[in-house]
Amino acid sequence: MRKFVAVLGLMLALAASGTARAADPYDVHVILPLTGNGAFLGHGHQDSLETLADVVNKSGGIAGRPLHFVYHDDQSSPQVAVQLTNDVIATKPAVFLGSSLVAMCAAMAPLTQNGPVDYCLSPAYHPAPGGFVFSAGSSTTDQTAAVFRYYRMKGWTKIATLNNTDASGQSGDKSLDEIVARPENKDMKLVTREHFNPSDISVAAQIESIRASGAQAIYAAVTGTAAATVFRGMIQAGLDIPLEVTSGNQSFPQMEQWASFLPKTLVLSSAAFPEHDGVLTLDPKVEAAQHDMYAALKSRGLKADNMEATSWDAGLIVVAALRALGPAATAEQVRQYIANLTDFAGIDGIYDFKANPERGVGPDSAIVVRYDDKAKAWVWLTKPGGIPLN
Repeated sequence: MRKFVAVLGLMLALAASGTARAADPYDVHVILPLTGNGAFLGHGHQDSLETLADVVNKSGGIAGRPLHFVYHDDQSSPQVAVQLTNDVIATKPAVFLGSSLVAMCAAMAPLTQNGPVDYCLSPAYHPAPGGFVFSAGSSTTDQTAAVFRYYRMKGWTKIATLNNTDASGQSGDKSLDEIVARPENKDMKLVTREHFNPSDISVAAQIESIRASGAQAIYAAVTGTAAATVFRGMIQAGLDIPLEVTSGNQSFPQMEQWASFLPKTLVLSSAAFPEHDGVLTLDPKVEAAQHDMYAALKSRGLKADNMEATSWDAGLIVVAALRALGPAATAEQVRQYIANLTDFAGIDGIYDFKANPERGVGPDSAIVVRYDDKAKAWVWLTKPGGIPLN
């Protein structure tokens, strides 16, 4: 009898131990710029991921284990991002997320050649084919193509560019060269190409050069502080022509901060996530995914902007992989799962990684919007792909 009681006690202890282990959180590391120039991006991504974790955990987590995002601050520095990536890799995860800016993602990518999977949250980063790095959202190339289609169909064919000299600016220049060379843009002319350093506090000379060029519109692959510098320069010079800046500026807090000097003709490239009820209808599965996100964000007092968008689908896809493969999934298994994922409904479209490797969505996930400062909302100016609505 004593032996039976002892065995029974051991079995109960083991069962309790197993239950405790099953309830242990499943950690997913996230490297973000929570301080420094990119902090507005990093905090937006963090808010989105925390909201997503709530949704995931209310629906069972990862095989019954709560999803827990573990955040690391790269301080908007590629060097710090590399150090943190090495620290994360040492924990032997199957997958991690980050960073929010192309310079950090580019610095981190070489460290993951043999895994783990890194889901970069910058649409401006273009991963090497077949590797362990994926990039979130509609690519900057597709977004730039949508902007140029919008400009061309509005009759603005003389274009000036105003880009940084950093990694984001270089990425923008590369996308621009590819897009201008396309047959549909044969009538588009780059009348001047201007650059400035991210630390510059004035672009007065560049703005005057643009005015003298006869440009009808500006393409500026700038984000954050650099975008604010361009806005002030245009207001101070009295130059009032259409200006596009990157989707990285599609942030409600940033729009509020810049309200006193936003150009009247500002437009932003965007993925397809902003609310559009009564304007047009997307694929029903995409509409459902979007409205699920809107409701989840609203429950936390948030609204959908670029930071929510670029991290939401990335998080959903990682969760789908871990739920399908189980918590013990390897980096290679996660990579293969994502690379072979098709017909996945996200907020930016239907993801098909076979048709659009490393990213999942293509040109139809890109639109052009403006900011309505009275409604505090993004207003669609184009259909998916950049054709003007009106």
